[in-house]
Amino acid sequence: MSNEKRDSPRPFDVRTVENLLRMMTEHGLSEVYLQEGEQRIRLRKQPLAPVTTSALTALAAPAVAVPHPVTAAPANPVAPAPSPPPAPARNLHEIKSPMVGTFYSRPKPDKPDYVSVGSVVKPDTVVCLIEAMKLYNDIKAEVSGRIAEVCVKNGDPVEYNQVLFRVELS
Repeated sequence: MSNEKRDSPRPFDVRTVENLLRMMTEHGLSEVYLQEGEQRIRLRKQPLAPVTTSALTALAAPAVAVPHPVTAAPANPVAPAPSPPPAPARNLHEIKSPMVGTFYSRPKPDKPDYVSVGSVVKPDTVVCLIEAMKLYNDIKAEVSGRIAEVCVKNGDPVEYNQVLFRVELS
């Protein structure tokens, strides 16, 4: 087998998978699917589950093979430290992208943004444009409130269901 064939990255090459995972993290992607001929790879990130003290203990203690039985001294149970109370929840609604495309915060390059942090919106207020396949789609707030956060920059590519804005509901 030639060196070129052996050294060329394949879809299941560890370096390729590591690069894809790094890029997913950098760009906030939750799933990537690639196909090259018969080779296919789908990487999907699941939301992280909360880690408990017992899970940390299980992860920290390596498994050891013991050839014959050993009696263990009774362990003192350790109560987990109480977690701090959650911060008061703000009544935020996320406006998400209904499609893959390019995000535009203004109707034309020489015009002001549709909305910015602090803008009051109503359900029919246009908050941005998403350009997909040369079609410009108005995205409406669909709720009443005040823009609390703009999560995307003008001209950025967006994914389906990516959070564009957070609105403090009124």
